[in-house]
Amino acid sequence: MRYALMLTALFLLGSCSEENVYTPKPRSYPKVNYPERGKYLLFDEDYCHFTFEYPAYANIEQDSSFFDELPPDPCWFNLSVPQLNASLYCSYLPVGRYKSFDQLRDDAFKMADWHIRKASYIDEQVIRNEHGVEGISFEFEGPTATPFQFYLTDTARTHFFRGSLYFNSEVNTDSLAPVYHFLKKDIDRLIETFRWK
Repeated sequence: MRYALMLTALFLLGSCSEENVYTPKPRSYPKVNYPERGKYLLFDEDYCHFTFEYPAYANIEQDSSFFDELPPDPCWFNLSVPQLNASLYCSYLPVGRYKSFDQLRDDAFKMADWHIRKASYIDEQVIRNEHGVEGISFEFEGPTATPFQFYLTDTARTHFFRGSLYFNSEVNTDSLAPVYHFLKKDIDRLIETFRWK
C-alpha cells in the first residue's frame, strides 16, 4: 500500500511541470472577403418595365423556369452575388393579368408572415422614392431563411415588383449579419434608384 501511494505521489509530482497549458481558442467564423463597392451598373433590359442601379459585383441571371414551367412574365431574374453566396430573387407581374393589386400585396404579406415562426422580430417600413415608386419592406431578425424582402409598385397600381434576399448557406444570424448589412446598402440603392419606364 505504501508503494502504491508513493508511486501515485511521484506520478502526480511528475505531471506538475512548468510546461505551457494549452486552452482551446474561442469559437470564430471564417473571414469574409467583401467585393469592391462603389461601381454601379444600370439595369435597363428590354424584357422589364423598370430600371435601377445595381452593384457591379452582382450578376443578372434571368429565370428560365418556375416549377418546371416558364415564369409568368419574362421579367423574372436573380441578382446573384457568388462571392458572398447570396441572391436577390426578383419577380415582376403586371397588375390585373394574373392577380389584382390587392391579391399580389396580400401574397407579399403572406410570404413575410410565413417567417414569423422563426423570426424574433419583423420590421415593416413604407417605401417611397423620388421617382414615384411605393412599396413596403420587411426586415427580419432571428434565424429566418431570408433577412429582407420588399415589394414595389407605382401610384396607379399597374406594376408589381417583388424582391427577396437569400443566402445559399445554413442560417446563422450572427455570422451572416455583417454580410447582410453589406448587401443591404446596395439593395437600398437599388430601391432608391428604381423607376418605372
